[in-house]
Amino acid sequence: MSLSVANLLGDSARHFPDRIAVVEGAVRLTYGELWNESLRCAAGLRAAGVRPGDRVAVLLPNTTEFLRVYYGALAAGATVVPVHALLVAEEVRYVLEHSGAVAIVSGGPLWAVAEEAARATGVRALQGAPRAGEPLATPEPAEPSDTAVVLYTSGTTGRPKGARLTHRNIVMNASVTSEDLLGLGAGDVVLGCLPLFHSYGQTCAMNGTLRAGATLVLMPRFSGPVALEILAEENVTVFMGVPTMYHALVEAAAASDRRPKALRAAVSGGAALAVAVLERFEETFSTQVLEGYGLTETSPVATFNQPHIGRRPGTVGHPVRGVEIGVADPAVEDEIRLLADGEIGEVVVRGHNVFAGYLDDPAATAAAIVDGWFRTGDLGVRDEEGFLSIVDRKKDLVIRGGFNIYPREVEEVLVRHPAVSEVAVIGVPDEAKGEEVCAVVVLRTDAGPVTAEDLVDWSKKHLGRHKYPRVVRFVDALPLGPTGKVLKRALVSPLRP
Repeated sequence: MSLSVANLLGDSARHFPDRIAVVEGAVRLTYGELWNESLRCAAGLRAAGVRPGDRVAVLLPNTTEFLRVYYGALAAGATVVPVHALLVAEEVRYVLEHSGAVAIVSGGPLWAVAEEAARATGVRALQGAPRAGEPLATPEPAEPSDTAVVLYTSGTTGRPKGARLTHRNIVMNASVTSEDLLGLGAGDVVLGCLPLFHSYGQTCAMNGTLRAGATLVLMPRFSGPVALEILAEENVTVFMGVPTMYHALVEAAAASDRRPKALRAAVSGGAALAVAVLERFEETFSTQVLEGYGLTETSPVATFNQPHIGRRPGTVGHPVRGVEIGVADPAVEDEIRLLADGEIGEVVVRGHNVFAGYLDDPAATAAAIVDGWFRTGDLGVRDEEGFLSIVDRKKDLVIRGGFNIYPREVEEVLVRHPAVSEVAVIGVPDEAKGEEVCAVVVLRTDAGPVTAEDLVDWSKKHLGRHKYPRVVRFVDALPLGPTGKVLKRALVSPLRP
């Protein structure tokens, strides 16, 4: 097995050059065509001044262009920095500055944001995949420990951090997903509706599918009714999604007689899938749903409900091949003290999937990786049969539609509003999104008339579309603990529907 991410595609192109690799609407590219176009992009990047070891930011929607640039940059020896497609220019600027990217490749509706951020940082902006007349002869060699991708994941404090995923991390995780967990093969068709800038969509859907020589069907924008049509029209055999997508598909199916005939497996991750939604999906589509668990820092898959081991709805299954899972005492920070089965503690992970650390942040890396274990910040419990359940989050993370949103980042924006004195951001239950972002606000005593809509509009200008609060509540004071820390749990209960 080659431990080069570019060669995930290159190897399949050599073995199956005429097989369809990717579908986007009416566009169908074979493995041979996609690899050739990726190598032409690699040559184009070289001509544009990109050298091995450079970092190239990619801000593109779920289109074939993303694949060309992703594999092209890796073939050129660069590190890919995928940029979240919902960020505003101010946020993209930070990613460019922090990563030290030498260029950003963008296009379509995302071009204006990329161009503005690039202009502010002096980074070269390339509109669309650069293409040379002749493809790069051979991809740049990569060591398994080299950083292939830097994915930005926000922390509960401070700015987003760049998680360094190595070639070994990604190749092993894609291989385990495609071979062990799903048994993907030549006849499989995977619906790629997950964002490719996200670890789940990138490693599991894109890299996992192409590793196996299967076909990836892209959806630039997800909607339940359209996804239902594509599942049936393209004879999709494997669906990968987040809980909100499962909810949308069940709703779409209730209003349509259209049903996929080839669907054999469905994978859910990104957030907890309500058992009731899982049951409705399985009843509607006659297909088993397999839940997994992971984080950006674990490449992402750490555990999975693996059919050959056993499945238990409501849990995230067992660790995948080559990975260990433990439950540790969350109160002990400088070492890992594992707890017995049945005890609730912090989920810790070690194995080939654990990332190489945060870019230029040794302190955060040292806090996250202790005694060789990655501390997830999630609280879980393992039963006597080895099934892991995630019971709570140690951090105040909000997961909206499968996207991680960190309250501190939203609070930093809202508190700059001239009428806001204090603010606490929490997640509240939402049937469609799993959780919704809620801002609990204390206004200044001298503030004029301010509505919830005013604060939402303010947030939209400074935060990505997935981050800004849709719910705003006004209170006279925030509840504080003995150390002056806001007691967010005291805020959640009265705001639940």
